[in-house]
Amino acid sequence: MKYLFCALLASLNLAPLMEASPQQQAPVMGPGWAFPVADKVQPPRGDPSAPVKVAGSAKSYTEAQVDDLMNPPDWFPEEHPAMPSIVRKGEGDVRACDSCHLTNGMGHPESATLAGFTATYIVRQIAEMKSGARKTGGSMDPIAKAISDEDARQAAEYFASLKPFPYIKVAEAATVTKSYVAQGNMRLPLPSGGQEPLGQRIIVLPEDPERIMARDPHGSATIAYVPPGSIARGKELVTTGAAGKTISCTACHGESLKGSALGDVPRIAGLQPIYIFRQMYGIQHWTRTGESVELMRAPMMNLSEDDMIAISAFVGSLAP
Repeated sequence: MKYLFCALLASLNLAPLMEASPQQQAPVMGPGWAFPVADKVQPPRGDPSAPVKVAGSAKSYTEAQVDDLMNPPDWFPEEHPAMPSIVRKGEGDVRACDSCHLTNGMGHPESATLAGFTATYIVRQIAEMKSGARKTGGSMDPIAKAISDEDARQAAEYFASLKPFPYIKVAEAATVTKSYVAQGNMRLPLPSGGQEPLGQRIIVLPEDPERIMARDPHGSATIAYVPPGSIARGKELVTTGAAGKTISCTACHGESLKGSALGDVPRIAGLQPIYIFRQMYGIQHWTRTGESVELMRAPMMNLSEDDMIAISAFVGSLAP
C-alpha cells in the first residue's frame, strides 16, 4: 500500500516527464569522484609484517592481516553480538562481510552502511544484486551471486540487529585536501598535502586515515566535503520538491527520512552522501532496477547531478 501511494504521488507530479522519457536507457559510467577506482600510482605504505594497534584494544595484527578480506580484524569483539560465520570469515568467492561493512555495520565511504536496516530489506538488495537488477559496479556484484541464501539471511539479521550512530560530518567547502584513491577504493589524503578546488563533487576523507585503514570501528569517522550552498538547496528539494522538480522524499521515507516499516521503505537519513548520490545516479541511469526502485524512477528523472549532490549533502547531514 505504501509503495502504491508513493507511485501514485510520483505519477501525479511527474506524469509529463514520464511521457517524454524513453522506457529504458543504456547504463553509463558515473563520475569518477562518485565511483572511485584505485589510482595506478600509490604512495608507499608501511611494512606489511609490522604490528598494527588501535586505541582501546589490546589486540595486534599485521598490516597483511588487516588487509585480509577473508579474515579481517575484530578489534572489539565484546562490543557486538556473536557474528555469523560469513560475517567474520569469508568462504570461496564471498568475502567476510565485516571486511567492508565493519563489525558495527557502519561501513566505509566506498561500501555501505547496513546497521539498522531491516533484514528483509538487506536480503532483497542481495537478491537484486544476484539477479543483476542492482549493479554496484564493485565487489558486491560477484559476492551476491556467490553467497548462499542462508548466509545472506544470517548476515542480514546480524546487521539489522545493530544500531546506527552518527559518524559522518558534512562540511561545505570551496577547496579540499588533495587526495588519492587507495587499493580497495578508499580515498585518502595525499601525504604531500596541498589543496585543490572542490568544484561540483562530493569528496569524502577520513578524520584519521591510519585508523580507518586499520578497519577500526572506533576510528571510521569521515568528513564529506560538499559545494557551498548544497545543504540548503538539498533541503528544499527533499522537503518541498523545489516547485515540481521532484517530489518530497518524506512522502515515502518518512518525515525524519528514517524509513517506514510499511512497505519496508529504507531510511536515508545519515547515510554517506557519496553513497546516496551513487544510488540516485544508478536509478536515473538504469544500473539499478527492481520493483521498489521503479517507484523512484519518476522522482529522479528531472534531477541534475548538482541536484543529486545537494540532496545527498542534506540527507547525509541528518542524524541516522
